[in-house]
Amino acid sequence: MVGMRELSVAVDTYLRSLRAERGLSPRTAKAYASDLSLLLDFCEREGVDALDALDLEVFRDLLWQQTQAGKAASSIARMAASFRGFTSWLEETGRAADSARRLKSPKAGSTLPRVVSAEGMRGILDALADRASSGDPVEVRDLAIIELLYASGIRVSECCSLDVGAVDLGRRVVRVVGKGDKERVVPFGAHAAEAIDGWLSSGRPLLEQPRSGGALFLGVRGGRVDARTVYALSRDVLGVAPGGGPSGPHTFRHTAATHLLDGGADLRAVQEILGHSDLGTTQIYTHVSADRLKASYVQAHPRA
Repeated sequence: MVGMRELSVAVDTYLRSLRAERGLSPRTAKAYASDLSLLLDFCEREGVDALDALDLEVFRDLLWQQTQAGKAASSIARMAASFRGFTSWLEETGRAADSARRLKSPKAGSTLPRVVSAEGMRGILDALADRASSGDPVEVRDLAIIELLYASGIRVSECCSLDVGAVDLGRRVVRVVGKGDKERVVPFGAHAAEAIDGWLSSGRPLLEQPRSGGALFLGVRGGRVDARTVYALSRDVLGVAPGGGPSGPHTFRHTAATHLLDGGADLRAVQEILGHSDLGTTQIYTHVSADRLKASYVQAHPRA
């Protein structure tokens, strides 16, 4: 991938400049290299394939994942500093914007993912449906993307890589290729099916070009939609939603998992839907559900 080569070259150049200009100790240089290697791996998994696609939400999502993986607070703080240093250098050298300038390390006790309430999701999806009613193919596509992300909990990279043939509207399932090229079949609901059907019948034909191939979701020029576009869409719709925290597309994955567990779904089933190889990763969402339940109790019970 050309974009990934651009990212990799930029990281290598930055590390060389650090060693030459700042005389870093071997240990410090190794830590910087390790942090930026994590960034490259994350970007490749999530389909963030260009320097100008690096935005604050990419870094926030990566720090959250590392926090949930059990990394120490000191390591997370160092990562944040590494990323801020890298994007500062990108701006100084005219390569890209300083997108990590406002990046902060997750605070102690604040490491759970952002979850939008069911009411909040209804508001987001209703607003997108209103916009899609204009018939604008981009608005029709955006509704279908967010409906599918929330309905299925798939990753943004998985969403962008979908082909039309991967979707079975009759059975309401989508065939997804996830990490390690592992394939899984994920269900989605009636609302997502309706939105995807609308996109396929009235939106996609207006954007389709010879270069579109079998891609399910298309960009404005007819090529396969990229992660940068989905991140921008997520920032747009989540920026006006109640609550704070990251506004990347992973928020819809977190929200889907939490709402499934809130509704009584089996943990193993949620693990399979999300494509987690380790049940421990899925158990994060049981903590989210418990915290939400406790907050509701404290708010509602007179003797809480």
